[in-house]
Amino acid sequence: MTRPRISAVVGLAFLLGLGSLGADPAGFHPLASLTGLSGRLRAIFALPHERVPGADGRERKPGIYDLARSVGSAFHLIVLTPFSAKVHGRIGEYRMGRWPHEGRSSGDSSYDTPKGFIAVTRQNAGVHVSDHFTLGQFVTKDQFETWPKYVVLDRRLLDKLELTIEELQRMGHPVHGLFVMSGFRTPQYNERGVGAGGRAALSRHQYGDAADVYPDDNGRGLMDDLNGDGRVDLADARILAEAAEHVEESHPELVGGIGVYPATSVHGPFVHIDARGRKARWGASGE
Repeated sequence: MTRPRISAVVGLAFLLGLGSLGADPAGFHPLASLTGLSGRLRAIFALPHERVPGADGRERKPGIYDLARSVGSAFHLIVLTPFSAKVHGRIGEYRMGRWPHEGRSSGDSSYDTPKGFIAVTRQNAGVHVSDHFTLGQFVTKDQFETWPKYVVLDRRLLDKLELTIEELQRMGHPVHGLFVMSGFRTPQYNERGVGAGGRAALSRHQYGDAADVYPDDNGRGLMDDLNGDGRVDLADARILAEAAEHVEESHPELVGGIGVYPATSVHGPFVHIDARGRKARWGASGE
């Protein structure tokens, strides 16, 4: 779990021309967290008109640009498709729906409509946005034949997930990653599951800072038996939740929701992790 030394991060910031910026588009100070608190982030996100590293003051079109290599890993600038590209609930053929507070103030900035979207294609779905996660892992689970798809993704979520993997390893559970059962959800997709015992109308998944995850190093489509008792149940999910709790204790800037879910007839146990900016906890129900 070796993280990049400060000198490596500063060197990358210098190479990308970030030294004079106060914060990058995702709210991180460039010298402290180009690669995040975890040291494992591999992309920054910006709108076309925002001053971004490597752009020489020019506006760039939406897409993915390779910027540099830091500690042996590629680093990307992802230029977002502006929210204004969504017309009548869709971008091109991709249906998205309408955000809960779209066109009006929510009174809570964490529920503001996204500023833009990452266009995910068949070709770029495998691009790493952090050491353990790729763009394709966060797409909404519908419209399988429609490309490009569009995703909202918060770097704080990626950082929190990477740190949770690291914390599990520190706790004696040498997992190699986390399976993303559900990442970003378009409002249209989320709305279909809203109701008693289902999804919340204001689910954080619509805002790109939430994911339902579990470790699955065995590739069985089921949470690994973390406590080694021969069963996969809530006890294993609680170990994952505990790791996320430890991350928040060490990094309060990543505070958010942690919800533990039991197995059902269609899925095994999992844990919801988000970085909404305030603490939220629940057991067998929630967002």
